[in-house]
Amino acid sequence: TTGNQTSAIMFVIVGFSHQKDMEVIFFILFLCIYITTVLGNLIILLVINMDPALHSPMYFFLRNLSFLEICYTSVTLPRMLVSLLSGDTSISFAGCAAQMYFFLLFGVTECCLLAAMAYDRYQAVCNPLHYMDIMNKKVCVQLAASSWVCGNLVALGDTTFVFSLPFCGSNMINHFFCEIQPVLMLVCGDTYWSEIEIILAAAFVILMPFVLILVSYGLIISSILKIKSAEGRYKAFSTCFSHITVVTLFYGTAVFNYIRPKSSYSLDVDKVLSLFYSVVTPILNPVIYSLRNREVKRAFFKMRMKLFHFN
Repeated sequence: TTGNQTSAIMFVIVGFSHQKDMEVIFFILFLCIYITTVLGNLIILLVINMDPALHSPMYFFLRNLSFLEICYTSVTLPRMLVSLLSGDTSISFAGCAAQMYFFLLFGVTECCLLAAMAYDRYQAVCNPLHYMDIMNKKVCVQLAASSWVCGNLVALGDTTFVFSLPFCGSNMINHFFCEIQPVLMLVCGDTYWSEIEIILAAAFVILMPFVLILVSYGLIISSILKIKSAEGRYKAFSTCFSHITVVTLFYGTAVFNYIRPKSSYSLDVDKVLSLFYSVVTPILNPVIYSLRNREVKRAFFKMRMKLFHFN
């Protein structure tokens, strides 16, 4: 209908509603994941803030990353938990647009922040004597702020573009949140050029930081190979291992999910991929950084001892 083309008042997020017998299990599972993600990243934030030894550039970026992960997960999981508990899967047009905007904001910001962290690791390994001068507080703040600005511009542009298109027919979003591709499937007419524009934007936003990361690690590896002692090479590489793991997990799924046309799009595959990079990766980041980092573990035990002594 013409009215429905101009503004879709309500959407229905299908999510996992077709698996009624699993809703309680899904609710408990996702609630545990959400609580663990928030607590894990909050602990990282508290540990870094409370220990002066962790106020170096690397931990400044890790603090930003932990904050991002809390925000990123909070865009999708609380809404999904409410739907699983109440059975109400509807979401308003404005609510859907807001969810897409914030998901893109935090996702793109994380892409850029991971590139900034790669640059930080490059300076730490390749220019250790001038590291603190190059990566001073002003530079760190500028890199972090630029990541947020880039995320905001992309999120605002893509969300405005998608929700300015005419919607008609079905209002069922076959996903667990307002993801770009499932929402595009509800747009009237041929969305080929809309898809191309979004794919090109995604390719630029996702791949540009990724290229910077690859260049940084190419230079890092070249520098590490010049170190004569095996112990020195291991020590240099170990400072980058956590970041490499996070980048692999995040980009591995995000690149495959966004940079492909609708013809190769599978809703079931997309749900699994989206769950991985929007739910699983944020819960793994605190584990990856704490288990592989002696300074974080030492600061955590120090904080725990202080709290225990206080009590």
